[in-house]
Amino acid sequence: MKLNFTAAVAAAALFAGSLTASAEELRLSHQWSTSDVRHKVAQMVADEVAAADVDLDIQIFPSQSLFKAREQYKPLARGQVDMIVFPLSYAGGLRNAYNLTLMPGLVKNHDHAARLNESDFMGDIEAIMAEDDIMVLVHGYLAGGFAGKEKCITAPEDVEGLQTRAAGKAFEQMLAGAGASIASMSSAEIYNAMQTGVLDAANTSSSSFVSYRIYEQVACFTPAGDYALWFMYQPLLMNKSKFESLSEEQQTALMEAAEKAEAFYLEEAKSQDGNARDVFAENGVEIAEMTQEEFDSWRQIAQETAYKAFLEGSPEGQALLDKALAVE
Repeated sequence: MKLNFTAAVAAAALFAGSLTASAEELRLSHQWSTSDVRHKVAQMVADEVAAADVDLDIQIFPSQSLFKAREQYKPLARGQVDMIVFPLSYAGGLRNAYNLTLMPGLVKNHDHAARLNESDFMGDIEAIMAEDDIMVLVHGYLAGGFAGKEKCITAPEDVEGLQTRAAGKAFEQMLAGAGASIASMSSAEIYNAMQTGVLDAANTSSSSFVSYRIYEQVACFTPAGDYALWFMYQPLLMNKSKFESLSEEQQTALMEAAEKAEAFYLEEAKSQDGNARDVFAENGVEIAEMTQEEFDSWRQIAQETAYKAFLEGSPEGQALLDKALAVE
């Protein structure tokens, strides 16, 4: 009898182990460190899904440990990875429409970005992704601003004749149209370029301005506020077939987790802009504000430069651009 009881316990343990082993595991890739807001968004989804107890685990691979930053879109489309946090404009060479997700003047501020995420424009972008077997779980935009070594940058005439670094090709086109000379470099190179006199002004994300201590090299900072030019769409994406292969309970857990993460992402994005403003001010840097009139002037130049270049690559993109511009 004792032997039978022992065997029964062993069998029960084996059965329990097989249940644990059967939990579905999803692999999520991104390029940032674990302290970055985009990792925190991914981690929130993973934690919420784990708490839902639906036999679904999400393993996160940060810091380009699974795929290089710009090389994640195709693996996701092919099902080689299940989820990615990804600046969609990185795939602009594959799908020209995605270039509109890093286009000057399309997004005014974070609340406008949130409305854009619910618009027909984003619906069309998502339809294009679906053609590649990709879907959006969490929408999110991050913003940026301008910094000037000697003066404030708010209006197009402020960059005329300045050696300027921009974040993205479309922004380079717009700044060149305003009379700036363009110096292409990564955010990590801005500090030294300003220190050595190579650079007069820079445009990058709020988080990069702080993490690279650009406040030590500039006289004036124009943060993202009521009006800003630089917004980059950086969603959490998932392979559509993989999502559809999950149980109804697992899908529900993912969508509920995504809803919480999206609200967190929006608030954190706003917080990063506020933090950048505070850090620069605390370090004695003048803070400038962009007005609606100045924003409209930049957009006019963008229409003649960056928007025009976008349409040359995709004439049918006019309808999509119009939908984006129609969002108030």
